[in-house]
Amino acid sequence: MASLIFDNVTVAYPIYNAHAQSLRNQLVRIGTGGRIGKGAGAVVTVTALDRVSFTLRSGDAVGLTGHNGAGKSTLLRTMAGIYSATAGKVIRTGSVATVFELGAGMDPELSGYENIMRMLLLMGNSKAQARANVPDIEDFSELGDFLALPVRTYSSGMTMRLMFAVATSVRPDILLIDEMFGTGDASFQKKAEARMHDWIAGTDIFVFASHDQGLVKRLCNRLFRLDHGAIHEEDIQAL
Repeated sequence: MASLIFDNVTVAYPIYNAHAQSLRNQLVRIGTGGRIGKGAGAVVTVTALDRVSFTLRSGDAVGLTGHNGAGKSTLLRTMAGIYSATAGKVIRTGSVATVFELGAGMDPELSGYENIMRMLLLMGNSKAQARANVPDIEDFSELGDFLALPVRTYSSGMTMRLMFAVATSVRPDILLIDEMFGTGDASFQKKAEARMHDWIAGTDIFVFASHDQGLVKRLCNRLFRLDHGAIHEEDIQAL
């Protein structure tokens, strides 16, 4: 049984030599949405997550909403173990697969096929398991001969198709997705949503960050709203 527990988790990071550069300070505020404080000397500290606590158990499908820079991407990366907590504890049980920003985890110089193997092995599959999943990824991604070409030749929609097909070709205990449904044509978005419904029915924990409230309501049974690093659980039926 998968679980994901955040116990008073704070994620903060320093930005050096920022206090004397008003333009950089303004860009930090716009780009992160986190709470900005002054540290010692020339250090400015951005608190991206501020004492966040929650528990996710098997059967939870969580939608993350909030303004740009509210902390959604930081929260997902902390859930995945990419970012470490500055304070508090993250307790994670189960395997994790992620679909984050375009190209994350890919080597653009490698072919689609080579990246498929690379990503599946990074997800903990054996070589035999990875090879067994290739036909499903070929079929779902609909990339055809492009899979033999370097990923740097792909459009953004093609890259997302490949990432999504890989992440959902196996059944990890925890699937984390960051704003992927806005990429690609309408037919692929419908196909991806149908695959998500099927995947959620057979998995443990699903977390999806999106500005599309209708899609969040269709896919999820819990709703977390982030605001400048703080998290509030709301009634998803109120969307």
